[in-house]
Amino acid sequence: MEKLAVHQPMENPYGICSDFWRTVKLNNELLLVKPEMCVERARIVTESYKRSEGEPMIIRRAKSIADVLRKMTIFIQKDQMIVGNQASKLRAAPLFPETEALYLEKEIDLFEKREQDRLIVPKNVRKELLEDIVPYWRGKTIQDLALNAMPEHLREMVGLENQIFSVGIHLTGSIGHIIADYEKVLNKGFKGLKEEVLEKLKTLDITEPGYGEKYDFYQAELILCDAMVDWAHRYSEKASTLAQNETDEKWKKQLETIADICSRVPENPPTNFREAIQAFWFGHLVLYIEQNGLAVSVGRFDQYMYPFYKKSIENGEITKDEAQELLECLWIKFTEIMRAYDYEGAKYYAGFSISENMVLGGVDSDGNDVTNELSYMCLKSEADTKLSQPNLSVRIHENTPEKFFMEAVRVSSTGRSKPQFFNDRIAIPMLVSLGVPIEEARNYSISGCVEAVPPHCNGMTNAAMSNIAKALELALNDGVCRLSGKQIGPKTGDPREFGSIEDVFEAFKEQVSAYVDDMVSALNIIERTHAKYHPLPYFSLLMDDCVNTALDITAGGARYNYTGPQGVGLGNVANSMAAIKKLVFEDKKFSMKNLIDALDNNFEGQEHFRQILLNKAPKWGNDDDYVDILGKKVAKIYCVEVSKHKNTRGGVYRPGIYSVSANVPLGLHVAALPDGRKSREVLSDGIAPQHGTDSKGPTAVAKSASKLDHLKIYNGTILNQKFTPKLMETEVGKSALKNLIKSYFDMGGWHIQFNVVDAKTLRKAQASPEKYRGIIVRVAGYSAFFVELDKAVQDDIIDRAEYANF
Repeated sequence: MEKLAVHQPMENPYGICSDFWRTVKLNNELLLVKPEMCVERARIVTESYKRSEGEPMIIRRAKSIADVLRKMTIFIQKDQMIVGNQASKLRAAPLFPETEALYLEKEIDLFEKREQDRLIVPKNVRKELLEDIVPYWRGKTIQDLALNAMPEHLREMVGLENQIFSVGIHLTGSIGHIIADYEKVLNKGFKGLKEEVLEKLKTLDITEPGYGEKYDFYQAELILCDAMVDWAHRYSEKASTLAQNETDEKWKKQLETIADICSRVPENPPTNFREAIQAFWFGHLVLYIEQNGLAVSVGRFDQYMYPFYKKSIENGEITKDEAQELLECLWIKFTEIMRAYDYEGAKYYAGFSISENMVLGGVDSDGNDVTNELSYMCLKSEADTKLSQPNLSVRIHENTPEKFFMEAVRVSSTGRSKPQFFNDRIAIPMLVSLGVPIEEARNYSISGCVEAVPPHCNGMTNAAMSNIAKALELALNDGVCRLSGKQIGPKTGDPREFGSIEDVFEAFKEQVSAYVDDMVSALNIIERTHAKYHPLPYFSLLMDDCVNTALDITAGGARYNYTGPQGVGLGNVANSMAAIKKLVFEDKKFSMKNLIDALDNNFEGQEHFRQILLNKAPKWGNDDDYVDILGKKVAKIYCVEVSKHKNTRGGVYRPGIYSVSANVPLGLHVAALPDGRKSREVLSDGIAPQHGTDSKGPTAVAKSASKLDHLKIYNGTILNQKFTPKLMETEVGKSALKNLIKSYFDMGGWHIQFNVVDAKTLRKAQASPEKYRGIIVRVAGYSAFFVELDKAVQDDIIDRAEYANF
């Protein structure tokens, strides 16, 4: 590695081109790590819970996290200028027995064998988990408690073999998909946060009925303020000790600087850019140590970090190149974050999905563009590192600088899969329609994949995956699952007797309404379980409204509270409705009985019939109003049904239409459909067409997608597109891509993202993964290392339409 230590541009096998030897070295080291389980957090938390039996739950939670920060193994990787580790080894997944003990016990021997998100499980880890840790948590996990609180019918629906919805991400994990008020750490430090809490304690009235709960809340926050300072001081001491024995003078100086910085931040507010980066990372990382959630997102990083950068540059404390190198160190730290998904979750969120979304650009509270030098530097960090994190996003509005827009397109077009692009003209009025003041709506960020949230929000934006394609299957079989023969939906009539497309839509709507009711009921019970047994005092500490009201984030302490389940399979349902309308009711090529019989038999012996469905009916994604209007109606039905409901935190349900990677596993639960899709095949991805059904190119796809009412799909949509690298080699190709984004946004689209890679390269990566460790692909609203994906998900990405022109 020392041979890399020269200050000159260099290429490496992973496609990185950086002026910084440090970036190349650290990036390569990370790519070579094989992920494994780390038992340390699970051990410390279990021991802490045993000691705190009988104490208020929020105090127990705070003490357990404080114990982790004071006892966990810490390390400093040579040449990494930012410190702070989530687990005892680089790219190891800590364990959260509070939420995941059940599946850890059940699946412990699958982690090394499964195709998706494989983790090494050292023998000592397996032994300690099964003998010392899991036994304590039996009957105490979120999954145990929430399932026990559900009525029998609901437990059956949640546990269906052929799912119509999946709530597993919060049943076996924490809420995730959050954005903290990072400015609190940067502006006050934890000493200032502690003083703020102490002042709040003084105002409590002991005679108030809620005094005890509020007192416990503030005590928990004080525990964590002290623990954060102690944690940082541990790194300061570690760096000082390492420096004493270091013979590399340059690294010795860096260690001394690290020691000095960690002795001050995040206890105190940072005074310069490097201190701010370190304080931010400490504050961000503990959100992942506290909870087993994903998509703990970064928010508007280029806005709250820019004042520190500007000050350091103006004061001569740092050069632009030195600041750039710090940013790239931070990019590498983001990709260290890991999560040990259960078997089902690994399929739905494939590729160790973490999705720490960082937003660049946009406007301020007055509507003025706020692109700055740091915005460009973040794009350069993305270009230089080529890693799966952070999940980089760019906001586009009428006055986005052309230079910045084009630079973002250039980075996205080089095969790095990021950034993704978002339309301010959708997000801001959408949030205003939900009651958010326009000044706060303009300050929105993206939580996770594509979910727009205002500041001070607990969005729970990836609450569930729901199978609208399954709802159509049920509508065409009187509520009976064709795969199991079970009655899982309401009886909506014999479809052979349907006399119009309106009859089909009515049955579909009734099925959607029924399963959405069940899904919401399950989610509300899970939310209440989290609030009672799994509060998040650290996250609450970084939310102004929680501290002001002494109410935990899980109990409704945030200013804005949403719950966001996603609908999957839009393209299949739109195509199916078009096939029924045209071929059955208009052209009368066959009857509903003929169709239902074919579906019952999965088109066995009826390939000619299936080919008619595939080729003689309009298909979503070709700018054909005939089918696009039907697709819009399908989306509206789902969105209206979800939007009817309230959550347990005083907020609303927000529907989204995207799939992450759930279109693959959910497809396994759906029988044959009228679009010609056979039983158990993958479903359409996000709002994109079903594979092989778009014939008029990417612009036609964008036109179809733009016809959805994105202002009412409050939790967002995902439009994936894939282009050949050759098309993007020239400025002409890049300019055309920019024009596609702009046109889509002008037509009312919300989000668009790209893979620039050819199927041939991806197939080579399947065959020889060790040679292609650095290939990043866009799975959904997040990126992942292609070789870490399950083959079924890999195949789904390979099968996406590959455009060679516009």
